[in-house]
Amino acid sequence: MTQPPPPHSLDTLFRANHPLKTLSALIKRDRRRAVIAFLAYGLKHSPVFVLPAVIADCVDVVVKHRPLHALFINALVLLVLILQNVPVNLLYARQWSIVVRDLEYLLRFTLSERIQKLSIGFHSRTNAGVLQTKVVRDIENIQTMMQSAADAGFAAVFGLVGAVSITAVKAPQFLPFFLVLVPVSGYVITKSRSRLNASNEAFRETVEGMSGQVNEMAQLIPVTRAHGLEQTALSRVHRSFKRVRDDGHRLDVTTGWFGALAYSSYQLCFVTCVLIAVWMAWHKIGGVTVGEVVMLSSYFHLLAGSAVMLTNLAPMMTKGFASIRSLGEVLNNDDIERNEGKQVVTSVAGAVRFDGVTLRYPDAPAPAVSHVSLDVRVGETIALVGPSGAGKSTLVNLAIGFIRPDDGKVLLDGIDMETLDMRSYRQFVSVVPQETVLFEGSVAENVGYGIADADIAHIERALRDANAWDFVAALPEGLDTLLGPRGATLSGGQRQRLAIARALIRDPRVLILDEATSALDTASEVLVQEALERLMNGRTTFIVAHRLSTIRNADRIVVLDHGRIAEVGSHSELLALGGLYSDLVARSNITTNA
Repeated sequence: MTQPPPPHSLDTLFRANHPLKTLSALIKRDRRRAVIAFLAYGLKHSPVFVLPAVIADCVDVVVKHRPLHALFINALVLLVLILQNVPVNLLYARQWSIVVRDLEYLLRFTLSERIQKLSIGFHSRTNAGVLQTKVVRDIENIQTMMQSAADAGFAAVFGLVGAVSITAVKAPQFLPFFLVLVPVSGYVITKSRSRLNASNEAFRETVEGMSGQVNEMAQLIPVTRAHGLEQTALSRVHRSFKRVRDDGHRLDVTTGWFGALAYSSYQLCFVTCVLIAVWMAWHKIGGVTVGEVVMLSSYFHLLAGSAVMLTNLAPMMTKGFASIRSLGEVLNNDDIERNEGKQVVTSVAGAVRFDGVTLRYPDAPAPAVSHVSLDVRVGETIALVGPSGAGKSTLVNLAIGFIRPDDGKVLLDGIDMETLDMRSYRQFVSVVPQETVLFEGSVAENVGYGIADADIAHIERALRDANAWDFVAALPEGLDTLLGPRGATLSGGQRQRLAIARALIRDPRVLILDEATSALDTASEVLVQEALERLMNGRTTFIVAHRLSTIRNADRIVVLDHGRIAEVGSHSELLALGGLYSDLVARSNITTNA
């Protein structure tokens, strides 16, 4: 399977509370192209601020009856400035596009990489729709901000610098007007951004909440439809949609208010400056010519337009900075699984030992597991049973290495898991969950997922051992049949057998069966159970189940209660004991379907 290229890590550059510094650091990675793009933009944009000076000179040639050849010189200057725009603009577009699109790609890759490293606890607390919004919408906001900042921001900067510079040479007596406008525009922009920050941040959080609820609605459609709860589901998302509408309206009004204020202020300054220039030219004060009046009016209009452009950029910049902060919530999150520098696991026998393990989840009133000690031998099948909340899933997650104990140790083949690289260990682990996760791809791609050298023969053998080959062979394209989203075109039993085939092809040494047959009918369960027995053969297996048919043949059944081991023994031994396990069976918390 094709591996993604290893991009330079961007997470160390992120400072969620300093988005401008973060953006500067991100751009510095490709500073050479950014500088070329900036200079190219200034050159291709030069007609905008040179043209008023040339036209002013042409006006003075006519008014003062200067030699006519001056008009031809001005025409030649204009021709050169206009023609250079085509190749130089293309240079700018190419260089800046590489800067922006490379950064967009690297941000998405780095964010996805970080999501893969974050702990299972983080993912259990975070809605998948929120993460999707960050990967798609927030990075799109940053890309749009950078493109707009270049298109409008560069134009405004060069317009300001060009107008002020030429005015300083041609009509220095009007320079104070321009030097007042530039700081005033900077002040307006700063005030706009500070006022808009809070509104944009609130709007972003509202949109993330809506995205999470839409994601939940999509996942709950089978339940919603089965119970006739369509209106209830619509009521839930309707409230989110309404909040987005109302918050978005308030943000738009605030943005419009600042834009109108800036425009009116600049236009008043513009009119004042032109009237003063005309008055001075009429009275022949300061040597102001008719051409200079034309030039000054053009430059003041250019300055006002540049300032308005910068002001109009404030909402987009604010939205982009809010998205940088949003990415920082993930990229600066330290709740990650740390594997670097730890011992790489190259082989696994499968002995797992829980040595006085205690773990309490944050804000939980009691430990999930408390002082649990259990030796699991190589190739042994251990079934974990008990009431809801007894600690079964916690022990399984400890065995996989998803979580670490607060006290005690979990040892793999006698080695403390704390010292091991869990990524390398999990190459020897397979999990068959209650809800099989399939992606939109072929049957072969789903079964061979993550196995670089999985050939057709290996895939077919795994499917046969999983009792899945018959139905796969009957599919329209066989192994090449494309599955719909989450394998929706298959039955529950078929999806589960594909999950078993996926586990078999990995040839795991440690196997986790998490309610693997709880959602199946009797006919499907028989086929799945046969496949599971082949899968479990010779492998260390942990079973979490409520069906007696799944656990009765386990080597040992571990009964948990309130995070502690209450009983351990075989099915017959525990029934004869007449304790908690016997009560669970009697109350049908462990069903007796065979």
